[in-house]
Amino acid sequence: MIPRYSRPEMVAIWEPEARYRIWFEIEAHAATAMADIGMIPKSAAETIWAKGSVVAFDAAKIDAIERVTKHDVIAFLTHLAEFVGDDARFIHQGMTSSDVLDTCLNVQLVRASDLLLAGVDRLLAALKTRAFEHKMTPTIGRSHGIHAEPVTFGLKLAQAYAEFTRARSRLVLARAEVATCAISGAVGTFANIDPRVEAYVATKLGLMPEPISTQVIPRDRHAMYFATLAVVASSIERLSIEIRHLQRSEVYEAEEFFSEGQKGSSAMPHKRNPVLTENLTGLARMVRSYALPAMENVALWHERDISHSSVERMIGPDATITLDFALHRMAGVIEKLVVYPENMKKNLDRLGGLIHSQRVMLALTQKGVSREDAYAFVQRNAMPVWRGEGDFLTLLKADTDVAAKLKPADLAALFDLGYHTKHVNTIFARVFG
Repeated sequence: MIPRYSRPEMVAIWEPEARYRIWFEIEAHAATAMADIGMIPKSAAETIWAKGSVVAFDAAKIDAIERVTKHDVIAFLTHLAEFVGDDARFIHQGMTSSDVLDTCLNVQLVRASDLLLAGVDRLLAALKTRAFEHKMTPTIGRSHGIHAEPVTFGLKLAQAYAEFTRARSRLVLARAEVATCAISGAVGTFANIDPRVEAYVATKLGLMPEPISTQVIPRDRHAMYFATLAVVASSIERLSIEIRHLQRSEVYEAEEFFSEGQKGSSAMPHKRNPVLTENLTGLARMVRSYALPAMENVALWHERDISHSSVERMIGPDATITLDFALHRMAGVIEKLVVYPENMKKNLDRLGGLIHSQRVMLALTQKGVSREDAYAFVQRNAMPVWRGEGDFLTLLKADTDVAAKLKPADLAALFDLGYHTKHVNTIFARVFG
């Protein structure tokens, strides 16, 4: 992943040194378990820990060995043996490379999940704070991009809060899905290694033993994981697009914070563009693109092939690093979002009261008018307003069919904005508890 869209905390999980350190821990924990059940001498396990723990693994040297061996795990074991000495012959007893690679990948994905959850938590906190700040700030709700009926800006943010609460729950499940360990040897039969070794390593690494592996951990787990990341990214995009629309010049109800010295355009000095949320839309596309190859990884040949390996070396770091960056960027946007209630009020009034059409129609039905006739009465007065030919309330008062059922004072009362916010507290209680 490129540094521009990366946070150091997530990048560190995928650094070669971090990967080799996990590989060592897997091998060393396995050696301890083997020693406990008499597979190898206890002194060998102690030596492996003592000498391996202080090694600063040299990625360049391991790469050089791999250019000869054409096998990354063998290259690592060869490098480790240089430090451990004669007892290195007891490392990797009865294990296969997938035991190391798959268990390591899942450790990395679990650690990545913890950072992603922290990012969601930051975003949730920002959404909650701003939602309560604008709980009763009236704004226009839109359907098909067209003015519909009033809502509050707090409700918009509360909806996003509820969505990311679901995202958090999905991430927790995705973390559990990949938190498994396989130390089962060639073709997963434990023929040359005791299942107790796997159980021990799993416990030490905070994982669960894979119930049945076929030399590899089943990739349906990883497909679900990356699909979850894609859904979270889609939620980021939905919120980003909402902000982008609200920042349009014709709307201008909210905008990204524009810092001192910031420039919006190389050509037009007046520009203040929604660059952060546009960027987030693009990043969401990338995270979603990693879900499909993860699903295609599920269908491996027989007990094992490595067609998934090259895919995961790319999508593992890229998907988690990108989503981590996106979550924190989205949180920053919400934390600093500039909101314009006065412009929201202007937009509410922009259509001359048409946003109250449903309430007028319903009031007519309560007075005995059929729904079809009520709809027609209201619509025939609404259409001229669209053309700029009058005020909705004035036209309704002058309509003989409407006036026969609703007095002028009754009609005016139907244009009360507060009518649309009477259940905001109920909705907030549902969302925030």
